[in-house]
Amino acid sequence: MNYIKQLNAAFEKFYYDDRLNPTHISLYMALFQEWNSSRFAKDFFVNRRDLMQVAKIGSKSTYHRCVTDLDTWEYLSYFPSNNPYKGSKIKMTIIGTGDEPEQDHYDPKLEQLAERYHPITEPIMNRYPPNNGPAMYSKRPLGGQALVPTINNTKPIKHNKHPNSLRIVLDFFCEKNFNPEYAKEFYEYYEHRQWQTSDGSAVRDWRALAKYWVEKKSLMKEKNKLNKRQASHFRDNLRTTKDKDYGQPL
Repeated sequence: MNYIKQLNAAFEKFYYDDRLNPTHISLYMALFQEWNSSRFAKDFFVNRRDLMQVAKIGSKSTYHRCVTDLDTWEYLSYFPSNNPYKGSKIKMTIIGTGDEPEQDHYDPKLEQLAERYHPITEPIMNRYPPNNGPAMYSKRPLGGQALVPTINNTKPIKHNKHPNSLRIVLDFFCEKNFNPEYAKEFYEYYEHRQWQTSDGSAVRDWRALAKYWVEKKSLMKEKNKLNKRQASHFRDNLRTTKDKDYGQPL
């Protein structure tokens, strides 16, 4: 999992998601750091008090509302704990990095980032001392920048900024069980705009943008249904009968 691509995709989703407020984003970043510290495990346990302190959330109700919203909006999966001695479990959603195979290996750069926020002061014994000699002990730095070996990464970067044809968009919408009518509207709208956002920035991940497009369309559709029901109810309340008897005493 490429954490840089994950953050870029998350921030782009934040940009298009009008449901979020600063507290949602602050809590997401605090959870992302916990995920980073666990070396991007499939799931991990969190402490509510620590998260509230890092995210600068002062109310328990605000915390629970925000983490529930993030779960509902599929930024993560939240498994609350009823045990006061055991934290809740979080499973972060992979955003915008689905074209990469999921890997589970040690990365010194992730270790450096994790130590910056969660320093480990106790000595750690080398599991395999050379030539059966004395065990080697090392302390991880409490401050400053840890030295990281140079990594020569020659993997080509795959760019998927925008689709090359309507067929690609239709295939993606069918794969996600989205309304195919939205696919044509989405493609024609952004093709006309030359795949630029409302502020003139180039679209960086059209798949993430398409998901947000479908969410917005679905919300608008539900809102229109609600407005029609309310308008119909209002008209029914205003209906009067023509057969009135004004001769009855008041």
